[in-house]
Amino acid sequence: MMGSNAKGAILALMGFAVYSLHDVIIKVLGASYQPAQILFFSVLLGFPLTTVMLIRDSSGESLKPRRPLWTWIRTVAVCVTGLSAFYAFSKLPLAQTYAIIFATPLLITVLSIPILSETVRLRRWAAVIVGLMGVMVVLRPGETELGLGHLAALVAAFSSAIASIIVRKIGHEERSIVLLLYPMLANFVIMGAWLPFIYEPMPGMHLAGLGAIAAMALIAMMCMIFAYKVGEAVVVAPMQYSQILWASLYGWFFFGESVDTATMIGAAIIIASGLYILFREGNSDASENTPVLRTRSRPETGTAPRVGAYLRRMNKRKK
Repeated sequence: MMGSNAKGAILALMGFAVYSLHDVIIKVLGASYQPAQILFFSVLLGFPLTTVMLIRDSSGESLKPRRPLWTWIRTVAVCVTGLSAFYAFSKLPLAQTYAIIFATPLLITVLSIPILSETVRLRRWAAVIVGLMGVMVVLRPGETELGLGHLAALVAAFSSAIASIIVRKIGHEERSIVLLLYPMLANFVIMGAWLPFIYEPMPGMHLAGLGAIAAMALIAMMCMIFAYKVGEAVVVAPMQYSQILWASLYGWFFFGESVDTATMIGAAIIIASGLYILFREGNSDASENTPVLRTRSRPETGTAPRVGAYLRRMNKRKK
């Protein structure tokens, strides 16, 4: 009979496979539309699920944040992550985009020092340095022409790390619905204001693609929620790196992309460094805050509810 950790790992693999298909559609639409347009409609289609969360919120409090400065910094970071990631997916091969964004756990480790007062010792510092060297292997400065797509992927990794680390700082004080709603509203308002200048009419097939993005985000999120319910975080979290395999497969099948040697080597270095940090945080004596291990899923783009938000709500209902 399959153990709970094995079930959690399989559910997470399924979730990340769906997330990667979600990114395939973003890449397809990105060939015809500006990222802001795709982001706007993705947020719009994500609001029904958010509304359900609002209805089920029984605290009776206002939606005013308890930690407004950190909430707004995080809101900006999430909006930047969404726009940057959508642009990177539209311009770069899928596997290369993932390899660069996989630097997020390394950046979370660094940012945990000033923001969480985390003590990062030599071993984790070594993992961070090696992982960032892996990013340089993927980028190959001086050998390949670096474009805005590469910059966008780097910005997405950095802003995602900021958003994640702030959740660790204020998540015990700030309500999940506030942390979810503010980035979505900001995306809706900012991208909506931008839309008249960039809007391109969308045929029915592309509108269906937007609907598929919302549906896949929901399916993948539910897979991740169940994965974390049945499996340990230290087993489930590393499954995020399976996205490089899905990206390679989908990139070859849908776009005729091939993964070059430098991307494969760089991705392997980044993944190995990230896994080391995850497993080190799994040891109780290595990290007080476990900021990387507590990052439940992919970079947040402000288009759909976070996995962590649902898990916290479930835990509160159990108490």
